[in-house]
Amino acid sequence: MFLPVLDPTPTPTPGLSPLTELSQGAIDGALGMCNSGGNDDVVCAVLLNWLPVTWASPLAWLISLVLIAAVALFVRALLRRLIGRVIRRAADGVMPDRLRMRATAAAAMDGGTAAVLTERRRQRAETLGSVLSSLVSVVVLGTASLMILGRFGINLAPVLTSVGIIGVAVGFGAQELVKDFIAGMFMLMEDQYGVGDLIDTGAAVGTVEAVTLRITRLRDADGRVWYVRNGTITRIGNDSQGWARALVDVPVPYEADTNAVRDLLKEVADELWLDQNLRDVAIVEEPQVYGLEQISDKAVIFRITAKTVPTHQAEVARELRYRVKRALDRAGVALAGV
Repeated sequence: MFLPVLDPTPTPTPGLSPLTELSQGAIDGALGMCNSGGNDDVVCAVLLNWLPVTWASPLAWLISLVLIAAVALFVRALLRRLIGRVIRRAADGVMPDRLRMRATAAAAMDGGTAAVLTERRRQRAETLGSVLSSLVSVVVLGTASLMILGRFGINLAPVLTSVGIIGVAVGFGAQELVKDFIAGMFMLMEDQYGVGDLIDTGAAVGTVEAVTLRITRLRDADGRVWYVRNGTITRIGNDSQGWARALVDVPVPYEADTNAVRDLLKEVADELWLDQNLRDVAIVEEPQVYGLEQISDKAVIFRITAKTVPTHQAEVARELRYRVKRALDRAGVALAGV
C-alpha cells in the first residue's frame, strides 16, 4: 500500500520591521563599499588588510559613524570654548569707547554705579555668548546629522527640500518675530541702550527696566510700564550715554550793565565748579557763560552751560537757577520778562 507523497508547505518567513530593514539595508550598502582593489576609503583599506571582507565593511561603516559624531562634538566644543573666551574678555573689560566713557564718569560718581555698568556689560556679553553658542550647536550638529543620515543610505534631497519649504513657511509666518530678534541682536552688539538708561523710542519715553532679544520694557515718569518690540524701534534717543548738558538762560532788563551781569554770572559758575558736592559727581567740566544769547527791546538773555554726568542735567540746572537768583538779588539786578 502506497501513501501519496505530499509536498511540504513552506513555512512563511516572518516580516522584518522597518528599523530592521533600514539597518540591514545600511549594512548591505556598507558591504558594497569595501571592495578590494577598487576602494579609496582609508578606513576600508586598513580594515581589508587585517580582516575578512565580510567583517571589514560593517566595521568601516560603524567607525565612520563614530568618527562623524566624535568630530562634530569636538568641533562644537572647540567653537564654544573660543566663543566663551571671547565673551569673557568682553565681560572683563574690552568694551566700546561709548561704554568706557560712561564707566569713567560712573567711577567718578561712586563705586556702586560703576559696578552696575560692569554687571550690565557682563550680562550683555553672556547674552550674546549664549546666542552664538546655540547657533554653533545647531549648525555643527545639524551638519553631522545629515552626514549620518547619508551613511544610512537615506536620500537627503527630499529631506533638505522639506526642511527648506518648512523654513520658508515658518520664516514667512514669523517674520515679525525674526525681525524683533535680529534688531535685538544688533541692539545688544552695538550697546545702544541698557538697563537703567533713560531713552526715547518715539512711542514711549522712560527708564529701561529689562532688555531681551525680542522686547524692551520701559517705565515712564508716571510709572506706566511700556513693552516695546525691538523690531518696531526705528530711532533711539539715549539720555544716559557719555555726558549731558545743562542749559540755563538768564533774562535781565535791557538797561542792565551787561559787563557787570556777565562777571556776576561767571562768579556763580566758578562757585558751582568749586563745590565739592557737585564737582566730578554731577558736573564733569567747568560751567561756561556764553554771554548774550538773545536781545530784544525789553531784555537781554545770558546763557550758562554745564557739562554733566548723564541724567544729572536737570539737577545741575536747578542748582544753577537757584544760585543765579540769589546772586542777582544780592546785586540788586531784577529779572526781565521774556
